[in-house]
Amino acid sequence: MSQIRSFLAIDLDDDFKPKINKIMKEFKKIDANIKYVDLNNLHFTLKFFGDIDTEGIDLISKKIEEVIKDFEPFDIKINGCGAFPNNNHIKVIWLGVESNKLLAQLHDKLDEEFAAIGFDKDKKFSTHLTIGRMKSAKNKNQVKDVIEKFENIEIGTMNVSNIALKKSTLKPSGPIYENLKTYNL
Repeated sequence: MSQIRSFLAIDLDDDFKPKINKIMKEFKKIDANIKYVDLNNLHFTLKFFGDIDTEGIDLISKKIEEVIKDFEPFDIKINGCGAFPNNNHIKVIWLGVESNKLLAQLHDKLDEEFAAIGFDKDKKFSTHLTIGRMKSAKNKNQVKDVIEKFENIEIGTMNVSNIALKKSTLKPSGPIYENLKTYNL
């Protein structure tokens, strides 16, 4: 039985990549140990499944199709910059999404369905776009300054019209994402 590493995500529209690239370039000016996410891999994760049996893909897919019947395309507002777990202990640098009722409902309904087939429910859901992972504390204060500079940045409003079940193949150069199936809202 073969396994694949997979997750469910909303892909970032190409229109936003130049603006996000500008923000990433500000971080790249700092001599910090940050592994940046490839612009083509930017996404908002709805659910990380981890390693799953390929036979389970159909079951996950059926659950997604059941949930999205009740949803139509909706807009999300991409804004703000921050760090996980916090600005003093930076592991992940992210861009955020303004609180959105429809996005929260989509996540919660999907999470319920995935829990019914054996996946752990998400303890906390925070919609974000990971742009980089800090590998050491080198020049942390300069990184923190850039995060704070972009804390209230407005990236724009993006229409969410589909979600994608993705396969993630980890390589030394970084992950390679491949859409297994796209679901239109």
